Amino acid sequence: MEVNPPKQEHLLALKVMRLTKPTLFTNIPVTCEEKDLPGDLFNQLMRDDPSTVNGAEVLMLGEMLTLPQNFGNIFLGETFSSYISVHNDSNQVVKDILVKVLKPLDVKTKFYNAESDLSSVTDEVFLEAQIQNMTTSPMFMEKVSLEPSIMYNVTELNSVSQAGESVSTFGSRAYLQPMDTRQYLYCLKPKKEFAEKAGIIKGVTVIGKLDIVWKTNLGERGRLQTSQLQRMAPGYGDVRLSLEAIPDTVNLEEPFHITCKITNCSSERTMDLVLEMCNTNSIHWCGISGRQLGKLHPSSSLCLALTLLSSVQGLQSISGLRLTDTFLKRTYEYDDIAQVCVISSAIKVES
Repeated sequence: MEVNPPKQEHLLALKVMRLTKPTLFTNIPVTCEEKDLPGDLFNQLMRDDPSTVNGAEVLMLGEMLTLPQNFGNIFLGETFSSYISVHNDSNQVVKDILVKVLKPLDVKTKFYNAESDLSSVTDEVFLEAQIQNMTTSPMFMEKVSLEPSIMYNVTELNSVSQAGESVSTFGSRAYLQPMDTRQYLYCLKPKKEFAEKAGIIKGVTVIGKLDIVWKTNLGERGRLQTSQLQRMAPGYGDVRLSLEAIPDTVNLEEPFHITCKITNCSSERTMDLVLEMCNTNSIHWCGISGRQLGKLHPSSSLCLALTLLSSVQGLQSISGLRLTDTFLKRTYEYDDIAQVCVISSAIKVES
């Protein structure tokens, strides 16, 4: 009977000798508030601990150096010095050999569309970047910036002004503890030459890319750049209706004014529009419904002042606008355009 030899699990033998440095000793801080039962006991123990940093006892980093007890991890973006030996122990030819370093950061992004302010031509885009430290040691976030594409200008919203100086919202120590997550926020506005063209930012657009720089325990620098971030622009159809001006609070059963902006998003077709105003249970339009707005050329806009009143208190939704293109006999409905707070103009006091 012929016996087959046991099948070899791996064809390649990998040997790595790392050229590494000693690292700072890390401890796990245990603390509590002064009003808790232990009082200041835990804080005093940390202050007396020789391995902690004077004045920064709650940090995991200490002042002592420790020799590495194991090989450690290799993270994307960091400098790694080593000798690597790959030996083929089999009698087969091995192709397409890859070596994959671990990612130190987990980056997630979210896009939020917001209506523009009165001076802007089109909507703003808010980007939220969630960055999580996937390593086992703290890292100092030296730089987290967004490099916008050619279509956008970017404003960072990660600092506040105090006494005329810009202060980070994360405090003076920008340390990110292991497995902790931090959110960075950016506001992007289309440049004027792109914003004035209604159809140019339709569909998928490139926003830009994140550039992240950090330092580890002994100041070793790492850098990570994301690929180009893409955003699906909201679809408005052939006609877009947006609000240019609206009050936050209005009085009950008193007329108030809003300003609407109507944009022909088509790049080829001229529209002949008719405006209809339909009342709801709480919102009542003032004026003539079914009036002609005239012709609206491709990629052009017009502003329209409207008057309405609310018969119900509370937060009310503005709805009931209809635009009809007489050329195609097509009607566009606009509901839940915005919300307004309706309050009573007189406060009655019961005796």
